[in-house]
Amino acid sequence: MSIDQHETTGAPEQDAPGPLTAPPVVLRADEVPPARGMARVRLRTLYRIGGLLLGLLVLISALQAGVALHGSDAARRELIEHVDPAALGQYQLSTAVGRQDSAVRGYATSGGGGLLDDYRRAIADEAAAEATMRRRLAGVHGAGPTLQRLEEVRRASAAWRAGFADPIASGAADKGVSNSAETNAHDLFVKFRAAVAALQAELTALHGKVAGHLKERATITTWSVGIALATVLLAALLLALLISRTVLRPVSSLTANVRAVSQGDFTHPLDISGPEEIAELAVIIDAMRHRILDEWRVSSEARALLDEQTAELRRSNAELEQFAYVASHDLQEPLRKVASFCQMIERRYGDQLDERGRQYIQFAVDGAKRMQSLINDLLSFSRVGRMTSPEPAVDLGAVAERAVDNLSALREETGAEVTVGDLPTLPGDRTQLGQLFQNLVGNAIKFRRPGVPPEVRVTAELRDDGMWEFACADNGIGIEPRYADRIFLIFQRLHPREEYTGTGIGLALCKKIVEYHGGEIWLGEGDPDRPGTTIRWTMPAGAKETNDDE
Repeated sequence: MSIDQHETTGAPEQDAPGPLTAPPVVLRADEVPPARGMARVRLRTLYRIGGLLLGLLVLISALQAGVALHGSDAARRELIEHVDPAALGQYQLSTAVGRQDSAVRGYATSGGGGLLDDYRRAIADEAAAEATMRRRLAGVHGAGPTLQRLEEVRRASAAWRAGFADPIASGAADKGVSNSAETNAHDLFVKFRAAVAALQAELTALHGKVAGHLKERATITTWSVGIALATVLLAALLLALLISRTVLRPVSSLTANVRAVSQGDFTHPLDISGPEEIAELAVIIDAMRHRILDEWRVSSEARALLDEQTAELRRSNAELEQFAYVASHDLQEPLRKVASFCQMIERRYGDQLDERGRQYIQFAVDGAKRMQSLINDLLSFSRVGRMTSPEPAVDLGAVAERAVDNLSALREETGAEVTVGDLPTLPGDRTQLGQLFQNLVGNAIKFRRPGVPPEVRVTAELRDDGMWEFACADNGIGIEPRYADRIFLIFQRLHPREEYTGTGIGLALCKKIVEYHGGEIWLGEGDPDRPGTTIRWTMPAGAKETNDDE
């Protein structure tokens, strides 16, 4: 297959000015302008210092409370585990000496070995109570005088036993107690009771001293815990105040300024004081504001230029429409007159002209007819995209069949066989789509191989990307791949006009129609074992497209 286009030259087109755009700008860190009027302390440093100071304050308060609690616990243990058991031991010691006196006197009066056993057990109980008191008071601060009184009690008890109890226990039973022994025992026991009273007074004084120490420690503990809690609360308040002054307040101010900019006040400054990070963020946003202003000015200028170009385009379209009207009416009238008068000259003066004269007249008539055909094709090319009547659903199968019917004379002349497959229903301009199919099928029949009846097949299939891909394949002379782009250019021909007629606009018109409908057209790859050409093009699937198979 070839193409019905001829090579021509035209006046160079004037380059239209492009839209005015600003190049994209990305602010690097070293391009950010320095912050003005703001602290140079970074939030990380500020919170490290503040956190360290607050943590140290809380730690000191916690240590103080811990020391106070430990001292209070120590004083409580000293009172409960040492002083109180020592007071109980003093009572046990006095009771043991009283038991000794009762047992000895009973033995002296009535005899009996059991009373001696009671006497010895009471002595052991006295020694145990004394040992317990010494052990309990050994670790108590200020218990020296009490231990001295305990020693006096021990000596008084020992003197009583040596002067009264032991002689009776070692003698015979049922002898009674003499008056002299009774007097001696009374004196020794009075000394013992005086020593016990002194010991009890010391224990009472020691108990009051330790209890007072415990009360003092409890007061200190209460204050320490209160101070610790107050310190934690103060630290929380200071932290909240720090966050408010260093983050919340600057961010709130920045938000208000940015909101003012977002509402249209592009000249509103963003000079925010505060930590370095927030101040740097404000500077970056301010730089973005300046960039937006610059690009807005550029876009305003571009919009103004675009409006001018749009107005110029409307004027140009109006002139083009006027030209189309002139070309379709006024320009074709002189051509018809030239052709008509040349034919009249040939009929009236044909016998007076030689062969060359008649040939010249034929050339003039043929040129006028080709000029008319060229003007009609140019009008069709210029109307694509301007004078259209798109429909929401066009049955492409029916459109293709009608285009094939329009080529019935050429099909009968060449014996061509045209097969139209199942084509979808898509939105588009019915007239232009008919021109598309008629031009493609007409080219496929025109560029046939000598002596071979043309065979043309039109098919379509739906691709995965939602596009319909069409194909028009023939068995004609074919096109070399190196001309794949050239064939869709206007006025480009691959063959002399003497071999194949045409104006050289057919495939250029097909390309414009396909692109107007949102697709693309190209020279497809044919079968190496089968001669011919395959033209492929695409169209987007509409919302209500259907297929003949449905």
